[in-house]
Formats: sequence, C-alpha cells, structure tokens
Amino acid sequence: MKLHQEKHQIQAATCDLSGSSFQDVNMSGCSFEDANLSGGRYSDVDFSDCSIRDANLSGLQLKDANLAGASIKACRLEGMTIDGIEVTALMTAWKAQQTSGEES
Repeated sequence: MKLHQEKHQIQAATCDLSGSSFQDVNMSGCSFEDANLSGGRYSDVDFSDCSIRDANLSGLQLKDANLAGASIKACRLEGMTIDGIEVTALMTAWKAQQTSGEES
C-alpha cells in the first residue's frame, strides 16, 4: 500500500501490515481493528485521533510519531517502542505512579 502526502482516513479491520514501513505519513483519524502491525517501523507518522483496538502491535517501532488523542485498547504491546522506549515499561511505570498516588 502506498500513501501519498494527501490525507487519507484509513479504516482497516482484520488486515496484516506486519513488517510494514511508513515514513512521513498522515494517518490522522484512522481506525485499525483486529489488525497486525507487528514488527512495523513507522517514522514521523501522524496517528492523531486514531483508534487502534484488538491489534497486534508487538515489536512495532514508532519514532517521532504524533499520538495526540489516539486511543489504543486491548492490544498486544510486547516489544513495541516509542522513540526507543518500550511501551510495556512505560505502562508499568505509569501504573506504579497511579498506585503510589492513591496511597498518599
């Protein structure tokens, strides 16, 4: 699939984009459900206001991505990184912070 610089609103269900590579692509407002994005390498991609649900994001590498307003729910996240930081580690740190805030 080749995307041009013009805006496309992608709605994809049960698709396999594993190992895909995107650079400087506007995917704002897109929707992925039950999709396989594992092992992808996405650089300078706009995922603002996207909905990603029940997807396999394991090993996905995001660099310089815009995730403002994005919703990611019920997804496999093992090995997924954002700017080199593993997402599962971020989630663990966030949950620990939330728990310690409740105890104060």
